[in-house]
Amino acid sequence: MVRIISGTLVEVGLGKIEPEDIPQIILDGKRENAGKTLPPYGLFLMNVEY
Repeated sequence: MVRIISGTLVEVGLGKIEPEDIPQIILDGKRENAGKTLPPYGLFLMNVEY
């Protein structure tokens, strides 16, 4: 899931998806509306705070 979210945010940064579209993409729950899935390498959990 983090790979899909990250890929969607990259597409927002590239101007392919508008930031305002993110809540609706999440609510729709349709994978095809989100951005590309990023590759697994380079993604890791750095910190957890409660």
